Amino acid sequence: MDKLVIRGGNRLSGRVTASGSKNSSLPVIAATLLVGEGRFTLHRIPDLQDIRTFTGLLDHLGTETSFSDNTLTVSAENVESILAPYELVKKMRASIYVLGPLLARFGEARVSLPGGCAFGPRPIDLHLMAMEKLGAEISIETGFIRAKAKKGKLQGGCIDFPISSVGATGNALMAAVLAEGTTTLVNAAAEPEIETLCRFLSAMGAHIEGTGTTELRIEGVDRLRAVEFTNVFDRIEAGTLLAAAAITKGSITLDGVEPLQLRSVLKKFSLAGCDVTHSDQSVTLESPETLRATSVTAKPYPSFPTDMQAQWTALMTQAEGVSRITDKVYHERFNHIPELNRLGAHIDILKNQAVVHGPRKLSGTKVMSTDLRASACLVLAGLVADGVTEVLRVYHLDRGYEKIEEKLSGLGAEISREKYQEFI
Repeated sequence: MDKLVIRGGNRLSGRVTASGSKNSSLPVIAATLLVGEGRFTLHRIPDLQDIRTFTGLLDHLGTETSFSDNTLTVSAENVESILAPYELVKKMRASIYVLGPLLARFGEARVSLPGGCAFGPRPIDLHLMAMEKLGAEISIETGFIRAKAKKGKLQGGCIDFPISSVGATGNALMAAVLAEGTTTLVNAAAEPEIETLCRFLSAMGAHIEGTGTTELRIEGVDRLRAVEFTNVFDRIEAGTLLAAAAITKGSITLDGVEPLQLRSVLKKFSLAGCDVTHSDQSVTLESPETLRATSVTAKPYPSFPTDMQAQWTALMTQAEGVSRITDKVYHERFNHIPELNRLGAHIDILKNQAVVHGPRKLSGTKVMSTDLRASACLVLAGLVADGVTEVLRVYHLDRGYEKIEEKLSGLGAEISREKYQEFI
């Protein structure tokens, strides 16, 4: 296995370019299954383990993919299989994204129940409800979701989500674009990843109204076409890099971003005492000598993102005062807290809230990654901890951060990747 070895204490500064978004790449790649002729060219796709796992799943279904220099080409002309097996799906929850496109194109799909990060329940009930509203019969047998369009083709309908779900909204969108008639999505997720998927589907020939809002109207079409498309930046990676500068009392300019998509995060950095400025495609952050404790509540976009709460918790260990980190998306997403406390943090957990007492002097030691964002949180803590911090099981980190140690090294961090043997 790989680990990251960090010698803390260096002030980060410099300029770095944000990678493409993993969370928008996955549904965009899944949507290529909707088209039976032509070849897609997708730019700004991050080189991540999750991307390679997902393209491996599509190749199993029959696609032909090629990936080089952050450009992915996909042809789904020869897809005939509707079976997504457990051996591939278990590696990541986002594999559920193939359900909607397969059902829309072939009228049926058989997808293994997914796996993924080990924090809290993240049921797929909303995905299945959406498919049923579009006229699919759903059953779960021997660990597989079996879905079949009752009339051989999906039918438009009204899908009212009881809670906002990015994944379920994306699946419903991909299913609805080829359904007969009109589909309305109520309380749809409005995250930039869904807006990107809407733009991609529209470029393919889909008829979608309400892009960027919580109510989407889709008029089904008979066929879509393969296109060339450029992915959006990764707003969570961007926030993590800004936090790396802030926690080390540094200064960073982040290029290739859309500041409007970061507004909730940038506001919190400003409240914490950071000097934040931006242009159309860049953000500059200068950290103060003393950070101010700043509470956050993670909720659906445009609020503070759940995928940034672990990193914010690490940052607040260095802030003056008490901050409260509340997660209203995933109530149990606090596996990183015991590891931060092992580094010397003083954090209490009260139900779905972490109470951070700062500032605390952190000391390097070995810590264990438990999920993607927890890994990033521990890297941030290692950047400011005295001595050496070893972050183990960074395969979690590699799922969502492209060459993170290279980017941090370029900003002045003393960080390296090493092999280690884990004994269980």
